[in-house]
Amino acid sequence: MAKKLPLALSSDIRGIAVATADYAANLTPIEMQDIAAGLIHFLLKSESLPDKRARKLRVGVGRDSRISGPALKASLIAALQEQGVDVIDFDLATTPAMFMSTQFKQFDCDAGVMLTASHLPYYYNGIKIFTKNGGVEEEDIRYIMSHTKKRISDSTGNYQKADLISAYSIDLVEKIKHATKKFGNKPLTGWHIIVDAGNGAGGFFAKKVLQVLGANTNGSQFLEPDGRFPNHIPNPDNKQAMVSIQNAVLTQKADLGVIFDTDADRAALVGPDGSVLNRNNLIALLSKIVLTQYPGATIVTNSPTSDHLKDFIVSQGGQQVRYISGYRNVINKMIALNKEGIETQLAIETSGHAAFKENYNLDDGAYLVAKVLMILPQLKAQGQTINDLLHELKQPSETLEIRLKINEADFKDYGQKIISELKSANFIGFKEDLENEEGVRMKLNEPYGSGWFLLRLSLHEPLLVLQLENDEVGMIDKVLPVLREFFETFSALELAPLDKK
Repeated sequence: MAKKLPLALSSDIRGIAVATADYAANLTPIEMQDIAAGLIHFLLKSESLPDKRARKLRVGVGRDSRISGPALKASLIAALQEQGVDVIDFDLATTPAMFMSTQFKQFDCDAGVMLTASHLPYYYNGIKIFTKNGGVEEEDIRYIMSHTKKRISDSTGNYQKADLISAYSIDLVEKIKHATKKFGNKPLTGWHIIVDAGNGAGGFFAKKVLQVLGANTNGSQFLEPDGRFPNHIPNPDNKQAMVSIQNAVLTQKADLGVIFDTDADRAALVGPDGSVLNRNNLIALLSKIVLTQYPGATIVTNSPTSDHLKDFIVSQGGQQVRYISGYRNVINKMIALNKEGIETQLAIETSGHAAFKENYNLDDGAYLVAKVLMILPQLKAQGQTINDLLHELKQPSETLEIRLKINEADFKDYGQKIISELKSANFIGFKEDLENEEGVRMKLNEPYGSGWFLLRLSLHEPLLVLQLENDEVGMIDKVLPVLREFFETFSALELAPLDKK
């Protein structure tokens, strides 16, 4: 019998929207009615909402390309209207664009609701919510899900359809033109840039942004929305997806490749030689751009970044703060540091979530790409490529990530116990790196080469994530047996992935 799991609640809502042989649907049009009621209660209690009882609420609703999107959207809109809320139906949209629906004067939404489950398989869907102040937090989501009493309204909310993506694209184009104004009205003329949208919602970027700016986008792929994702998972952190865009760039002899996740809040790049610009490489590239504009600024990252990245950021005159994983966590850390008077311009995860202070502290994959596009004309004028900006970033000789399942109901406490005992263990060649706020990070030296490893709990799943880097080939194979012997003392930990390496 298919399992019916509870909805996953963090800074968004995620669930099974299309029943499978293994899982029953738990995010259906019925649940959307409760979510609509909870959203209304949340907005009406918000102190940031002016004249909240003197006028109707206005909520924008958008979706990615998932096959469950239209039915969920229709149910959400109907429930909002029934409770007196005016609704703007943006239909196919992106997560960052839905936030901008609260900022653009022509829409002026009190909230933007995006139906998406990011890179998860087609049978998932979810909900991301924005107010004029930005994305909601986990406590807000839990409030919404616990206040589902329907609001009684004397009137039905109005309904209209609108084109948000075109407005969002125009805004991006104007920002890029402003930054490149000395290079004319089409500053990307002469650039061949390929877009891979993975059949998600980011396909607009080729026609509505790049072509408008003069770029050649021939060879772009998977731009048409298809909620079954028939070509590859739309995920810049997925190896198959990155190989696909690498091959396209090399085949077309393009200058740059751009790949988005399903809802376009994440992105990665490919250089003209097929080199992958994601994870540490992407963070380094964006850090260099930011530090050119804001000398001495701080960059917030999540914990699994390389020691070489820190050295690179410092060499460019900046500072790095490694913080706990989760895009809301790194964004909130950036906001907190700025409130403390520490100039912090970029918060970015190795997954490709990147938020700029200058762009509403919003994780926006398209704006990430826009920041790179802003420097391309100058690079061409200097006879340089994107890769030239990273020649000072040292690359490790080997890397590895292993996920170890915890077979324990209270997996978080069990995982923390393992982490604590590893911290207190005394292994020759391991030294704890105290510049770390998540799990345990160890620096490696003789007899284990030169590198590091990080052991941390997964944010949502019953997993310990082990990430290793070394500057000497073959040293990870020497570290793993030591860790395996340590892990063997914990009976609820599945060690098979260590043996499959």
